[in-house]
Amino acid sequence: MISEKLQSAINEQIAMELWSANLYMAMSFYFDRNGFQGCSSWMRKQAIEETEHAYEMAGFLTKRGGVPVVEQIPEVTNHWDSPMEAFKNVYLHEGHISKRIDHLLELAIEEKDNAAQDFFWKFVREQVEEEATVSGILDRMKVAGDSSILYVDTQLGQRQ
Repeated sequence: MISEKLQSAINEQIAMELWSANLYMAMSFYFDRNGFQGCSSWMRKQAIEETEHAYEMAGFLTKRGGVPVVEQIPEVTNHWDSPMEAFKNVYLHEGHISKRIDHLLELAIEEKDNAAQDFFWKFVREQVEEEATVSGILDRMKVAGDSSILYVDTQLGQRQ
C-alpha cells in the first residue's frame, strides 16, 4: 500500500508529465509552422514520451493500491523567438523535472517505500539522459551558429 503523501506527490508529477507533453506538443507545432520538420518530429516524440511517463506513474499507483488522478493542466506557452530559445527552454524544463524526480525519490526514501524508490530510480537515470541529450543539441547549435538549425533539424528528424 502506498502512503497518501507519496500518492499525492505522484499525482502532482502525473500532472507535470502531462504539462510537459503539452509543452513539447506546442514546440512541435512551433517548429512545424516554421519549417523545421525534424525538430517538430523530435518534439512530437518527446510529447509522446512524457504522456507515457504519466501512464507509467498511474500504473504504479494502481498496482500499489493508490488512486491516480488527472488534475487540471495549466496552459503552456506557444511561442519562442528562435529554435535556440525553444531548446534552451527544454533544457531548463528538463532540469526542473530532474529536481521533481529527485524529490519523489527522497520522499520514497523518507517513507521507507522500497518499491517506490526502485520505481523512481528509473526516472532519475532517464533524466540524466534527457539533460545530456538536450545539452548536446544546444552545444551543436552554439558551435555552428545560426545556420546550425538546418543541420540539427535534419539530425533530429532521424530520431526513432
